[in-house]
Amino acid sequence: MLAKRYPYYLANRAVAANADLEVFDKYSGKRATRVALADAAAVRKAIVAAHKAREAMAAFPPDARRDVLEHCVRRFGERFEELAQALCIEAGKPIKDARGEVTRLIDTFRIAAGEATRIGGEIVELQISPRTRGYRGMVKRVPIGVCSFITPFNFPLNLVAHKVAPAIAAGCPFVLKPAAKTPIGALIIAQVLAETDLPKGAFSVLACSNEDAAQLVEDERVALLSFTGGLVGWELKARAGRKKVTLELGGNAACIVDADPGASLDHVVERLVFGAYYQSGQSCISVQRIYAHADIHDKLRRKLKAAVAKLRMGDPRDEKTFIGPMIDVDAAKRIEGWIAAARKAGAKRLAGGERVGNMLPATLLENLPHDTDLYRKEAFAPVALLEPFDDFEDALKRVNDSDFGLQAGVFTGSLAHAMRAWDRLDVGGVIVGDVPSFRVDNMPYGGTKQSGLGREGVRYAIEDMTEPRLLVIRDP
Repeated sequence: MLAKRYPYYLANRAVAANADLEVFDKYSGKRATRVALADAAAVRKAIVAAHKAREAMAAFPPDARRDVLEHCVRRFGERFEELAQALCIEAGKPIKDARGEVTRLIDTFRIAAGEATRIGGEIVELQISPRTRGYRGMVKRVPIGVCSFITPFNFPLNLVAHKVAPAIAAGCPFVLKPAAKTPIGALIIAQVLAETDLPKGAFSVLACSNEDAAQLVEDERVALLSFTGGLVGWELKARAGRKKVTLELGGNAACIVDADPGASLDHVVERLVFGAYYQSGQSCISVQRIYAHADIHDKLRRKLKAAVAKLRMGDPRDEKTFIGPMIDVDAAKRIEGWIAAARKAGAKRLAGGERVGNMLPATLLENLPHDTDLYRKEAFAPVALLEPFDDFEDALKRVNDSDFGLQAGVFTGSLAHAMRAWDRLDVGGVIVGDVPSFRVDNMPYGGTKQSGLGREGVRYAIEDMTEPRLLVIRDP
């Protein structure tokens, strides 16, 4: 299904400079394809081309931007299964999850197509005193300029879409560095963009080393850096100079199950299992900590333990597979070590098994000390922790007892508890009646504390990629 080789895209054009980057099938471990690897000179050329394209992109009409995005929606639909299979291979994503991500890719571009012609402004009433009578104020939003994007391995399509689609809608040229382990999805998106009439230099998609990508962080011609990935994002922000920076840096999401969860326990368990273990837990909003009220804890524990034990691990191409491989052996070994340390400290494993290569069975633990890595840090793996609570206020405090604050889930039948969670939880989003892993591509998405700054979600990203420009007219 994959091509033997993929070029990078420099200033809208495919460049088959080399085939230096090997991309591996994450399940078999065999080389799946090769990708052209950009060097520092190519990155510099991309930034220069994007900088030259600023005026042309700003002048590219909103309806033309919409047409580009709608073209992408059509072509992604036509190439749906190719994109899903590419995800399955390069990311090890179970095929059902892969198809879900392609659907979200299409959704995100479709939302952006609608927003492209809705970027408005406002009338500012300036006549606030006799001194300002006869003055009128108007504000419009204009593109910020060159954007640089750095994306991680876990959503090679959708996290790229959440940067690329708003940039096109806003009229911003961009340079994108996809994750070296999973560049294919981004390159297929670039291939589709190359079919459009975007101005020359409007986009570049370059797999490159972190050292060569430093220009995307430090070059003063770049107006905005948008980074999704690990805590190294804070270091990038410190190096970014005067440019605007948005960061999404992960979490260790918690979910509260109240005494009255507002739904059957079977439904709650079904959603917890999905939230904790879909795409092998490699999601920033994967359910990592579960707090269950003492009144229902034991029953939930039995049901959850049984459900997790039934999850099928194996070849991500198999329609019945729920747990696929982690991104590499090192990631699996890291969590294996965290689990071993937690058990040595007193945690009990309710479900799970031994690691095989980069395959880690779905794992559920209880009695986890709160000073362990598995409790404090982001696991990014098919692991969840269960513990009881007696008081809802205490549960809220436990959720907040984290360096991260991306999203949290609350199952409750109490409107008062739902509103209290919304008021008290120090997170970017509170999901009531579902797991924190829920996301729709037009909602504001981002976090507090170590989870980052700024918000994605197409309209919110467009706001970051544009800036207000004031016009004042005096009527003499």
